[in-house]
Amino acid sequence: MKRTLDITCAFGALLLLSPIMIITALLVRLNLGSPVLFKQLRPGLHGKPFYIYKFRTMTDKRDSNGELLPDHVRLTPFGQLLRKFSLDEFPQLINVLKGDLSLVGPRPLLIEYLDLYTEEQARRHEVRPGITGWAQVNGRNAVSWEQKFELDVWYVDNHSIWLDLKILSMTFLKVAKSEGISQQGSVTAEKFRGTSNQEVDL
Repeated sequence: MKRTLDITCAFGALLLLSPIMIITALLVRLNLGSPVLFKQLRPGLHGKPFYIYKFRTMTDKRDSNGELLPDHVRLTPFGQLLRKFSLDEFPQLINVLKGDLSLVGPRPLLIEYLDLYTEEQARRHEVRPGITGWAQVNGRNAVSWEQKFELDVWYVDNHSIWLDLKILSMTFLKVAKSEGISQQGSVTAEKFRGTSNQEVDL
């Protein structure tokens, strides 16, 4: 039933939002150049990797050594606007149709984090990751990593269609208020470096 809901809602949303997505893609092309889509490998259900799609929000500016500049330098006002209203997330509806994502579930993070999770934190991969989730409507990037993972595991143990519908409705309110988009002192969220009892130097 959850997968049926995902496919139905994602297909309907793509039809409904297609004019906005086309306009957004054109604006990304004009403001940031090509490629329009940002593609990155993320862990999915049971840690199986897949490519997640988003609209680009950053430039490709590099230093004299050819290294990418920090996120806060590359994130443009236009990119901040896309993130504020979560317009950059719309291409992930394609991931939902492909079966990589669900509408609701723990957010897929970086592949490099897999070796940093505790056994309990790794349980977040027992369900399909989502575009939005319980952690996103309870703080998003404004809460600590440990709190976020606790919320993710709580969702794993308590997920249901009714909870998903509640999370979706809460997501719309969060996006409208632009709450929890970034951590204090960062344009998004600081990198996860392991819990306090298992720090790993990246």
